[in-house]
Amino acid sequence: MAALKLLVMMVVVHLLGGAVTTTTTTTTKHAASTKPGPRFQVFRVRETISGSKTRPAKTTSYQESSESNQKFEGKWKLNLVHRDLLSSTNLSDHRRRLDERLKRDAARVVSLTRRLSGGHGDAAMYEVEDFGSEVVSGMDQGSGEYFVRIGVGSPPRDQYMVIDSGSDIVWVQCKPCNQCYQQSDPVFDPAESASFLGVSCSSTVCDRLENAGCHAGRCRYEVSYGDGSYTKGTLALETLTFGTTEVQNVAIGCGHMNHGMFIGAAGLMGLGGGSMSFVGQLGGQSGGAFGYCLVSRGTGSYGLLVFGRGAMPVGAAWISLLRNPRSPSFYFVGLAGLGVGGIRVPISEDVFRLGALGDGGVVMDTGTAVTRFPKPAYETLRDSFIAATAGLPRANPVSIFDTCYDLSGFETVRVPTVSFYFSDGPILTLPAKNFLIPVDDGGTFCFAFAPSSTSLSIIGNIQQEGIQISFDGANGFVGFGPNTC
Repeated sequence: MAALKLLVMMVVVHLLGGAVTTTTTTTTKHAASTKPGPRFQVFRVRETISGSKTRPAKTTSYQESSESNQKFEGKWKLNLVHRDLLSSTNLSDHRRRLDERLKRDAARVVSLTRRLSGGHGDAAMYEVEDFGSEVVSGMDQGSGEYFVRIGVGSPPRDQYMVIDSGSDIVWVQCKPCNQCYQQSDPVFDPAESASFLGVSCSSTVCDRLENAGCHAGRCRYEVSYGDGSYTKGTLALETLTFGTTEVQNVAIGCGHMNHGMFIGAAGLMGLGGGSMSFVGQLGGQSGGAFGYCLVSRGTGSYGLLVFGRGAMPVGAAWISLLRNPRSPSFYFVGLAGLGVGGIRVPISEDVFRLGALGDGGVVMDTGTAVTRFPKPAYETLRDSFIAATAGLPRANPVSIFDTCYDLSGFETVRVPTVSFYFSDGPILTLPAKNFLIPVDDGGTFCFAFAPSSTSLSIIGNIQQEGIQISFDGANGFVGFGPNTC
């Protein structure tokens, strides 16, 4: 592991518009003393506008596994789709889709900030009459942006599931459904599954839930989300199927009362760092390894979710995961600084530091869209970007975006690079489409970062799109590359 970390500290990664290059340096502390990356890149304006109206064909069954056996032996891959695929929202109405996305994003950020910045405990925040003293409150995570399709039960019933890197519960809507939102597939009926097994209140699995509830001898759960969505029901052990690969005895929530904006999904697959998440339950079977590539807006293609050894690509640049004692479910990373045009901007590393009590820090989150930085760091980044784009025509602010451009008269433009300088050494330079996003169909683009009112920073899914990201939970690393996708 020491050798691996030394290698990590010697790698500088540049991801530019689909190209990845790797160079080495003798630096062992910070990337600030390494060779600067490219200063500018070409942004294809027309291609980005037309691409934002494209959607892939709808998935009709869960993805075939990369292994043909009936038990876990290494890896499998699943297609990832964005929630717009399942939404009834008019695809051509780009501004409406953006407004809805930013509303969800705002709720997500509020909930993360409340959870990670020393707010009241979840049980104190969410009191639901139906549970009374038996309420078990989950983390207030929001309803997610990306979906996979898997089989639930025996025989397997196809279901869309939201993925969430900051949640630790796997759950599906279940019959009898006292209250259910509308989903794309028939609601799961545990009576029709030969592998469904309810969890008793005395079970060690029930003990893993914080403040677990009990009713008629059955373990009860509840998860409340920042946008007002929730699920509550009983805990059970069930078989989940990925193509031809079966994973047995997965602890899932069987939700009999559910409410929210889950856009057709049957439930949620938590991928957080806790023991009750799907990754945590796989344990030694997967080595705590998983990875994803979030589909880029407008590519007309699917993203990928990978478990096991297939999630650990050779040649990736690895940085350390940081453990937050306040909330171990989240994936925190050490960010040392930011760069514009190949030059590190003057921001103190202390702005991004995770405090000893779990305050501040930088979390990677699949459910947040727009990356947030504390206001002083954001303003410095923004002002540096504005100075480097002085030749581009400006447009009025849009929603949370205060820096926008009118690119309606351009086919392509030359823009400065934007980079993340990580504490372990690597520099991640974003493709231009990951920080300049269209906000209408007429050529208005905005700088896709926003200020945070607290010390918490969040690396959102817009900045993660199209980049191969892998998590090695057992050894405490997250990797980028070596390929874009």
